[in-house]
Amino acid sequence: MDDSLMDDVTLHGPASWEGPVRRYGPVARVAVLSDIHANIPAFDAVLAEPDVAAADLVVLNGDLTWGPQPQETYERIVALGERALCVRGNADRYAAEIGTAARVADTPRQSWIADRHSPEAIDFLTRVPFGVVVGIEGLGPVHFCHGSPRSDHELVTPGTPAERFARLSAALDAHVLVTGHSHLQFDRVVAGLRSVNPGSVGLPYHSGEPGTAYWALLGPDVRLRTTRYDVSDAVARAHRAADPDAERYAGTLMSPPVPEKIVEEAESLVFVN
Repeated sequence: MDDSLMDDVTLHGPASWEGPVRRYGPVARVAVLSDIHANIPAFDAVLAEPDVAAADLVVLNGDLTWGPQPQETYERIVALGERALCVRGNADRYAAEIGTAARVADTPRQSWIADRHSPEAIDFLTRVPFGVVVGIEGLGPVHFCHGSPRSDHELVTPGTPAERFARLSAALDAHVLVTGHSHLQFDRVVAGLRSVNPGSVGLPYHSGEPGTAYWALLGPDVRLRTTRYDVSDAVARAHRAADPDAERYAGTLMSPPVPEKIVEEAESLVFVN
């Protein structure tokens, strides 16, 4: 996308209350979990991984509570204490805006999800920063954001052209950029930087077996990881919760779109809420 074509796009970057990006570390190991989408069986399975339990920090890279079990997801995050560093996703922004009446819900499901956050959970989402930087042994400064460094709803994929990647990452003071949003797991070098997506814990787009959660372990290199979980439990929980979108949610879990199709669609749209 040529920058001149962004004139009609509203960018959703750091909130007005945010100062300079928060910096942490150096640390030896960071587990990165993105796009949980309130899938508790998948989230619990990844949190139980020994490498996640032993990591110095757990970066939760956006789109955390938007799904069938929002409150339970929030409670899991709080239980991680200071080890958890959260990054704001576009869905987290939606939930916070609807939950504080700053935005009117467009669909019944949007209202349903916002209503299933406690006031404390909504307040938590309003305070999640747009991005963080963590110094990681072997990798140096690593910049984490959900979409891109310029908007939480810009898609970065394995097919993002070097020209666009160079523009969206131009202001970075880091060697590695870790994004989410596309629900695709990848690790590539482009425009002189390393571009990593841990994939989605709760709603991945992949060609593997249903019931696979995707994540990554950083330090001293990047290790892309998967964890098996009980997908039938996730589907059952969505129906028990009376999620208005339970059927489509279950369909995506059981028959996800293939990565090649997602890359083609994402690169044609670039910005997707």
